[in-house]
Amino acid sequence: MFDPFSQQGAGELNVLKRHLQSTVLTLLDRNTSQREIHRLTGVDRKTIRRYQALRAGAEANSPGEVTTGSVSADGQIPPPRPEATVTSSLARSACEAHRTWIEEQVRLKRNAQAIYQDLVDQFGFPSSYQSVKRFVRRLRHADPEQFDRLEFLPGEEAQVDYGEGAPTVDPKSGRYRRPRLFVMTLRYSRRSFRRVVWKSSQQVWAQLHEEAFRYFGGVPSYAVLDNLKEGVLKPDLYEPQLNPIYSAMLAHYAVVADPARVADPNRKGCVENAIQHTQGTALAGRRFETLEAQNEFLRHWEENWASKRIHGSTRRQVEAMFQEEKPHLRPLPVAPFRIFTEVVRTVCDDTTVRVDNSYYAARPAPIGSQVVVRIYTTTIEIRDRHTRALLRVHSRMAHPGSVVLPTSERPFNPSRQTAVLLASAERIGPQTRALCQQVFDTEGRPGQRAMWGIVGLGRKYPARLVEQACAHAIDNRIYRYKHVRATVERLFEQAIEQVGVTPQPASPLTQDHPLIRTPAEYGDLFSRAVRRDADDNGRQAEAHDDHATAIRARVACATPANSGATSAPAAPSHLKLET
Repeated sequence: MFDPFSQQGAGELNVLKRHLQSTVLTLLDRNTSQREIHRLTGVDRKTIRRYQALRAGAEANSPGEVTTGSVSADGQIPPPRPEATVTSSLARSACEAHRTWIEEQVRLKRNAQAIYQDLVDQFGFPSSYQSVKRFVRRLRHADPEQFDRLEFLPGEEAQVDYGEGAPTVDPKSGRYRRPRLFVMTLRYSRRSFRRVVWKSSQQVWAQLHEEAFRYFGGVPSYAVLDNLKEGVLKPDLYEPQLNPIYSAMLAHYAVVADPARVADPNRKGCVENAIQHTQGTALAGRRFETLEAQNEFLRHWEENWASKRIHGSTRRQVEAMFQEEKPHLRPLPVAPFRIFTEVVRTVCDDTTVRVDNSYYAARPAPIGSQVVVRIYTTTIEIRDRHTRALLRVHSRMAHPGSVVLPTSERPFNPSRQTAVLLASAERIGPQTRALCQQVFDTEGRPGQRAMWGIVGLGRKYPARLVEQACAHAIDNRIYRYKHVRATVERLFEQAIEQVGVTPQPASPLTQDHPLIRTPAEYGDLFSRAVRRDADDNGRQAEAHDDHATAIRARVACATPANSGATSAPAAPSHLKLET
């Protein structure tokens, strides 16, 4: 029997106990796989492989007869020292004979189970599925993804993105929650601008960009961002649709937006690393009481630590590279970007659009068309919805109900509502009719709103007072609904004072009043009502009993006479017979 301890070079092997040696050799005799032997015995597969190699070498070098030379004590020639490593033939997989066919199946995206089944059916494959799975796994070994190192000129590109800041006390709820962390990183120098905000919107996104440009003291040529809604409304590889406010802000600073592909964060890996660096180094384990405190800490950390670090890729200080890049940034414009809100409005039949309860002229936009209205702090811009061409600019009205419409643009063509309003004013009085006509002649169709208000006063106040107010407005040439209403209200108060009727406060609750009867009278009334109800119920009961008695008598008369039969028992008193 093969004994590894009796062979030369046995000291090279891991010495196993006798029972483990016997177990390993027995399993090898049964052609058990090395993986299965390792699972059963716990012996390392390299040790099992060396025992298998020694065993194969001993069987191949056993002499059929004794030759000259050194002889061992038992008369046998010792075998030569075996190789320390396993030969390639021993490591050969059972699938090697079908490598070409298996590689073709792998290229067809077939899994190992399907390949194993076809090997058994078509080639009579004798080995197990595990052998095929290991062989296919080696064939499918994927090379690591490669990335080109992109080089950028100073001031050429900036990358922007959102992350999460450190927990901060929310002033509304009083609880800690994480704000949004905005980061803009210059691609050449890796200098970053960091700011946390509670909420993001189109205006906030544009304002953060402007603050970053002011912080750097210049503007890059390109801005790389992902496809968040604040920046990109509709992602597209070739023609992405930018947010109007964001697009206007970039146009103001002459910056070109370069949105990354969807699900491709590697395009802006510089700012992704900056966010991770901020979260893992500056903000990890910290809490802040206010948003301003966190922003102040981020500014301090950027200037004292982040900008003075030696970058891992360039092996240079970030601040030194930023000083090289700063002269290459384009200068800032003189005026800052004006933040606006953009809405879509429909042009009314009086050629105006309604914005914040005021009306602004929209010509040359046709009636019924939709236009884009940009609402600034002090002005209103009306633009074409498709081309974004500027149509009109108006000063923003502070008082609701204002109408900004030149006289030359007012449509004076009367409508059916005009005739109805004038007829209603005629029923109130001639002065009201004259005032409404004057309003229409002055303002045209937009004046119908004031005419509706003047006519409506006739439903609340006496027609005489409305007539006096309209006459006063005509005399003073004040063709305003609010003036007429104020005059009517003043005349109404004067009329009440002349009559001497003053509103009385509500009288308190009382038990004594001429209309309230005494408790005795109410008691007598209730008693009579109860007695009357009782008398009615008694008469109904008597009538019912008489009816039941008559029915029983008719039944008794209809029963045939039978001397031998006993009389039928009387019906229960509660039984009601009906004909």
